Amino acid sequence: MSKAVPTNRKVLSGNEAIAHAAYAAGVQLAAAYPGTPSTEILENIAEFKDIYCEWSVNEKVALEVAIGASFAGARALAAMKHVGLNVALDPLMTFAYIGATGGLVIVSADDPSMHSSQNEQDNRTLAKFARIPVLEPADSQECFDMVRAAYEISEQFELPVLVRTTTRISHSSGIVDLGTFERRPRGDLHYKKDIARTVMVPLFARQRRTALEGKLEKLRAFSQNFEMHRIEPPTNDRDTGRIGIITSGVAYAYVKEELPSAAILKLGMSFPLPERMIREFAASVDRLYVVEEGDAFIEEQVLAMGLRVEQPKTSLRIGELNPDRLKRFAAEIEGREPEPSPSPATDIPARPPVMCPGCAHRGVFYALNRLKATVLGDIGCYSLGAFEPLYAMDSIVCMGASIGNAHGMQKSGYDGERIAAVIGDSTFFHSGITGLLNTVYNKGTSTVIVLDNRTTAMTGHQDHPGTGRTLMGEETVEARVEDVARGVGVQRVVTIDPYDLENTYNVLKEELGTPEPSVVVSRRECVLRCRDRARCVMRVDETLCKACGACLRLGCPAIEIADQAQIDTRRHKVRINPVLCAGCGMCRQVCRFEAICEAPRKQSL
Repeated sequence: MSKAVPTNRKVLSGNEAIAHAAYAAGVQLAAAYPGTPSTEILENIAEFKDIYCEWSVNEKVALEVAIGASFAGARALAAMKHVGLNVALDPLMTFAYIGATGGLVIVSADDPSMHSSQNEQDNRTLAKFARIPVLEPADSQECFDMVRAAYEISEQFELPVLVRTTTRISHSSGIVDLGTFERRPRGDLHYKKDIARTVMVPLFARQRRTALEGKLEKLRAFSQNFEMHRIEPPTNDRDTGRIGIITSGVAYAYVKEELPSAAILKLGMSFPLPERMIREFAASVDRLYVVEEGDAFIEEQVLAMGLRVEQPKTSLRIGELNPDRLKRFAAEIEGREPEPSPSPATDIPARPPVMCPGCAHRGVFYALNRLKATVLGDIGCYSLGAFEPLYAMDSIVCMGASIGNAHGMQKSGYDGERIAAVIGDSTFFHSGITGLLNTVYNKGTSTVIVLDNRTTAMTGHQDHPGTGRTLMGEETVEARVEDVARGVGVQRVVTIDPYDLENTYNVLKEELGTPEPSVVVSRRECVLRCRDRARCVMRVDETLCKACGACLRLGCPAIEIADQAQIDTRRHKVRINPVLCAGCGMCRQVCRFEAICEAPRKQSL
């Protein structure tokens, strides 16, 4: 009989472990903006009712809220995905000068290989830029241990601490020993007015800049003996010469598995580095390599020490690491042929990303395609409107960029008649309002379409200022896009139901042709939240279907080609999958032959 797992040991993802660490460390406030792969951190912290949690309107505000808590002497946490730290960089750079009173930890979840992101950046570089320490957990246990250690470091050195995770660390699960798991709030830190420290006018900022360098020197000394650095000898006696590998984060797990013949220096703090420890390790091996996920962050610092680092032919830079890449790397440095990788399956049908059946955004993009508009897009699940068959988006840059992009294109003298900015409701509140105000102030004429599906859909249906609910489940003021638009001076504000294709087309045609700024609010609840309330599904009457393909141009996954043998021909009859259909009725509206009609949902399943 297997032994029962003790109650202080749990299987947790990295994000869950960080939440448990925040509770154990006595965190009093946590703030974030949702973004994969960091979203679940705040969702799990919110389960601990002793911690005040909020979805802030963006990452800059989240960090500023956390900084305010630190001023008051409370321990605080701000969580965000890697691109979110770009938004929060302004307060971070100055707060590094000011320094923490209550411990402040920033969790940056990087996304190598861009599984759900518009770029691939390594935020260890931003921490070095700000001159703050970086901790890199290698598994869920280290997420728990390092976050707690980060608060001690933050208060010891009066600095914010960056805990850098990556996608696999965030979402992979492992057993975590929580110890006694007692909450230990700090009660000995309080707000004390000190304008020479907290008011960053040039007179005081110059002094704090010098003080920051002093803290960094003390951190370098601390890093030499940081308990989460360790050296591990080879675990087998394969004669490959004395190979040494410096590594950190999830890369350590891959190195440990694929290179048992190598000695490993596993770093817990990747900035500042333990120089003496690295030099001693380098002297103990014949060949030194650095394996890390992301930029050559550690490697460049080691090279700056004047140490020789071998450069393998196997690329470890772009994209996330995985066992296959490390197998090839191991074979190269051990002087053997790599084992052949399993042949990928070739009979699996392609599954390109597509908007959900019944997604209300489809109606807007269908109309924009018909209008041949130039569409500046934004970050959200509506990004899928860029692809065939809708093909109705021209750009994606970053959160909130669509409105400024559209304004700039219009002011540049672009000769296209119809310029639209498309942005989601959560993204509009995140960083779209200032762009809209800029358009009005500078007499722009572009049309802004806000796709309001009543939630932050792409990251898992989190609340935002437009939903009227907070992360802690409290009812609050419901901000309305229409009111905000009128408040910044927009005179033309129209609200549409995107399921009504004819009206959507007519409204967009009129607003896109208007020589003044306008806002169109396309409002329909995300279909994933209301699908169960649908009373009917659509079905095709094959006797009336003319195989014209008009309904296929909607790009709805529920509409299928009835005869797969005819898939490569131009004309083929269709059927509607009742399991996928959400009953939105858009397909019925585009069918000129009345071949699509309603069927009760209970009779179709």
